[in-house]
Amino acid sequence: MVKNYINFLQFVTTFIFLTFLSSKIHAQCAGNDNTNELICNISDPANRSISLFSLLGGNPVPGGTWSDDDGSRGLDTATGILSAQIIRSGGTYHYTYTAPVTAGCTDNKATVTLTIGAYAGVAAPYASECSNKKTFNLFTAFNGTVMGPHLNGIWTDSDGETVDSTIPIEGLSGTFTFNYTVPAVLLCSPVSPSVTVIVTINKAPEAGETNDAFICETDVANYTNFDLNTLISGQDPEGQWTGMGLSSPTDHIVDIQDLYNKNGPRTFTYTYKAFFVPSNNNNGVVCPDDEESLVISIEKKLDFTGAKVKIENDICAPEIPRAFYTARITQGTQAIPDGQYRVRFNVSGPDSGTETVVSYFVNGIAIFPISREYFKQVGDYTVTIEYIYLSSTRGACINIINDLSDVLHVYPLPDLNTVELLANPVCQNEIATVQITNGTQLADGNYDIQYNITGDNVATGQSANFTMSGGNASFDIPAILSAKSGAVTITITNITNTATGCTNSAFKSVNLTINPLPNATTVSVAVNNFCLNEPFPVSISGLGNLTNAKISYILSEGNSSTMQTITQDVADGKLDFVIPAELLLNAGTTKITLLNLTNILTNCDVDLINIADDFIIYPIPAAPAVLNQEFCKVDEAAVANLVPNGNQYKWYSSPTSTTPLASALILESGNYYVKETSSEGCTSEAATVVVTINDSPAPVLNSDGQNFCGLNNPTIADLSNNTNIPQAVAWYDAPENGNLLSATTPLMEQGRYYGFNFPSTDCFSTEYIEVTVTLTNCDNIPNNFFVPDGFSPNGDGVNDSFVIKDIEFLYPNYTLEIYNRYGNGMYKGDKNKPAWDGMNYEKSGLAGGVAPNGVYFYVLHFNKDNKPPQQGRLYLNR
Repeated sequence: MVKNYINFLQFVTTFIFLTFLSSKIHAQCAGNDNTNELICNISDPANRSISLFSLLGGNPVPGGTWSDDDGSRGLDTATGILSAQIIRSGGTYHYTYTAPVTAGCTDNKATVTLTIGAYAGVAAPYASECSNKKTFNLFTAFNGTVMGPHLNGIWTDSDGETVDSTIPIEGLSGTFTFNYTVPAVLLCSPVSPSVTVIVTINKAPEAGETNDAFICETDVANYTNFDLNTLISGQDPEGQWTGMGLSSPTDHIVDIQDLYNKNGPRTFTYTYKAFFVPSNNNNGVVCPDDEESLVISIEKKLDFTGAKVKIENDICAPEIPRAFYTARITQGTQAIPDGQYRVRFNVSGPDSGTETVVSYFVNGIAIFPISREYFKQVGDYTVTIEYIYLSSTRGACINIINDLSDVLHVYPLPDLNTVELLANPVCQNEIATVQITNGTQLADGNYDIQYNITGDNVATGQSANFTMSGGNASFDIPAILSAKSGAVTITITNITNTATGCTNSAFKSVNLTINPLPNATTVSVAVNNFCLNEPFPVSISGLGNLTNAKISYILSEGNSSTMQTITQDVADGKLDFVIPAELLLNAGTTKITLLNLTNILTNCDVDLINIADDFIIYPIPAAPAVLNQEFCKVDEAAVANLVPNGNQYKWYSSPTSTTPLASALILESGNYYVKETSSEGCTSEAATVVVTINDSPAPVLNSDGQNFCGLNNPTIADLSNNTNIPQAVAWYDAPENGNLLSATTPLMEQGRYYGFNFPSTDCFSTEYIEVTVTLTNCDNIPNNFFVPDGFSPNGDGVNDSFVIKDIEFLYPNYTLEIYNRYGNGMYKGDKNKPAWDGMNYEKSGLAGGVAPNGVYFYVLHFNKDNKPPQQGRLYLNR
């Protein structure tokens, strides 16, 4: 094996030499590239400093610079001295020498190649650490007097599992073995070097982790036998407690009530100490003792029942940047000791926050400032005191604080900048209402304003009051200020919030239109005569230039009504509408009287005097006397067949229809309505005639009634017997204009037949049943049936084709193949191609496609019930 490895090295060396031979010729200024220099014993002190320049071949020019091509580290690029032991992993590395520019040659670079052997290092004679150090770096377990190991190796534990170089040791104790293996560098050795490291972990004293206890003075009775060990965890059990109330180093029970009774509220400190226990495996390492302390604090409980807090002071918005705020807490029924306190308060509102401040109670009163940063915008702020504790306590007692809060108001200036004013047009001498919307900067509440009016009506220094709710409000302009029609401008000049006293100047305007009253002097009304229950159009004229109007009116005499109102467009001074039918229930003379006219566009109105008209309502004739009528559907009776008939009678599809039915319209079962028209053109109520169009139901085919066996020669009579009305069904060969088929008509395979109900005492049916017959439903199939043994296709009309009779009924999916005596196919057939006429359909070129006389062979495939094919022969004789 060693011999093979030496041969391998000789081969590699020769290959490298030949590879770099050509490059040596062209690097004369920088020298020639070296062959690969093997440094397998990297720990040799001689390898601490290697001159790369001395490894160059040829005649290199000194004074150049070096570069570390692979970033191996350890190279002084100015001197070319390589500290090879600094390289932290084995492998092949390249270093390039660049000759100085003054050498004057174009090829001024040469490369030195080194292979560094793998090195696993030398373990220290011992490695020890205390477990309180948390972790241990395995690389510190090497001998520090020699070269350190390469860092590209892998650590494994005694179980062969890979581990990190830094291992956790907290809580461990004992001796542990680890192996460190670095990858082999094959040019030096095929074996990966490794080293074993033994680490001893000494258990350090552990005082554990402690928790402080804070006890309210009202609870000390529950702690007469308090175990300090409940406040510590993870400690060595052999440790000792020290502190007030303990009787010995091993004592850990404290009577807290007794401490309170003797000392009052105060803080007591206790210390637990764990001691290092040496062993034979310490390797001279001594771990320090460990100790942890805790405090037990007995605190006083305070009662703030009845206490009050006042936040000063409410302001208007302009004062926000310069306002100062203070909170004043006044003690309640219990006297609060003077001293320093931690006070936590919460501010909720447009801005919010929680803060703990230090304040001092003096004679039952604590005063502290609150930053204006909590009140940077308009709104209501609730300041709530959440807790108050003496600064010297930890809050073990839940001091009694009930509802201790106050509300600070930062009021907005009443600001009209965002509001929108709307004044809907009014009529002369009416109160005008100004609507205020989008008042986002006006809080809900009551406001006083000052305003002026200019335009066709003039007034200054007017006052008004309104209540704002949700950004909306309104105020009225007295009717006396709208005496003239035309346009005016209302301008608000000042606004004051009556609740907060905050006031602000304003300049907000809205235009108001004051509309004139309509002219009633030319108005007239006219109504024509019509039949009872017909629309009665009313025509009103003389409306001038109105475009839309509302008219109030009443009816009297033959028909009377309460006041009615209609709204209608006006065109050319005229308005038309129809009196509601429910107001005109009686025939005779009726009077309409107009009462009021309103201009819809302006909503201005005027009463109408003595504007009326009389009109006649003609009576309606009685409905015609009628009887219900029946017809056969097949007869296609029409409206002209209905009675009564004549010019005064008209038939309709509904009692409310106004369009008569055409006389040629074919009747259907249902209601028809006839009306009579009088000489005045009045039409009666509709009389209802129930028309019945009789029809017989279509026959119903029995289950599987379409299935027959062709061997039985079924006929139309057999098909009739397979229906629910065998004596009344009539069969045709088409659904329309078909031929009536006699009972003896043979049924055909896949034939379609159409059956109608033709009862002797009822109407012939218009609907039919369509049946597609199959003749292959044969249950009793003979084992053998006749297959002809010959035929004579000579065109004499007798036995001219080879056919197997009735096979299509028994085996509808059969196939037939015929071959000559040479096994050549002559014919393939089935129920769609049942007869062979003696022609060669397989090879039409043979004898012109005509099969010669002779013996032929057939194969009959039944393709049913797994029946095997039948073979036989036949004779063709022309």
